[in-house]
Amino acid sequence: QEQLVESGGGLVQAGDSLRLSCVASKRIFDRDTTSWYRQAPGKQRELVASINGVGTTTYGDFVKGRFTISRDNAKATHFLQMNSLEPEDTAVYYCHLRRSILRTYDYWGQGTQVTVSS
Repeated sequence: QEQLVESGGGLVQAGDSLRLSCVASKRIFDRDTTSWYRQAPGKQRELVASINGVGTTTYGDFVKGRFTISRDNAKATHFLQMNSLEPEDTAVYYCHLRRSILRTYDYWGQGTQVTVSS
């Protein structure tokens, strides 16, 4: 069982930057896919960014080059660097880890609030 703990959320102004971190309780394997999702009030949870074991990244259309996902397997940590934040980015951000070993396991963090004021 893997536990994920996010940090780095907060209240910022439009145009500011934040860096979210997510630490896994045990480790991140090379084959794992790590992701960030977000959920705004009244909206469905949506994918922000993901990175797989070979470094292939995927971003939500709304990112438009503003965010960068990365990870450090040796430190069991993955990151989301968010620049040029907009009020529309206000949401709870969740980190996610998908591991496939005979079956697929999905692990979620508890979420960290990001609030962007105009």
